[in-house]
Amino acid sequence: MGQFCSRSEIEAKLSSVRSGQKIVFTNGCFDLLHVGHVRYLQEARRLGDLLVVGLNADASVKRLKGPTRPLQSENDRAEILAALGCVDFTTLFEEDTPENLIKMIKPDILVKGGDWKIDQIAGGPFVQSYGGQVMSLQFVEGKSTTNIVNKMS
Repeated sequence: MGQFCSRSEIEAKLSSVRSGQKIVFTNGCFDLLHVGHVRYLQEARRLGDLLVVGLNADASVKRLKGPTRPLQSENDRAEILAALGCVDFTTLFEEDTPENLIKMIKPDILVKGGDWKIDQIAGGPFVQSYGGQVMSLQFVEGKSTTNIVNKMS
């Protein structure tokens, strides 16, 4: 089971395990966790030794997705993610992109879902600048929080 950590805690924890460990980082809103998210996170975790998930804080989700989102609080979303066996650490970020968090973590591999092109991934140029990899993983067609919300309406 993973851990939900503050930014300062995640920095300390990663500095103590970084040696010899390949760190994978991804981020998102993860408003309603669905099978597309789970498959994506499992695939991301298989790429390295540790998976760190940067989670958009509530204010960030609201700015990105609109006034009716998020559907679940940042603490609930973080707890759900941390409970997944494939997620090692979860931490929040308030900004619209995780660029500052990525600069702090310095992951070996930065991943996003297949609906993102490599050149659109926030933090990608920074990760590539020190030899890290940036990858777009397979998108699970038809699986999205927006589709779930629309079905409920």
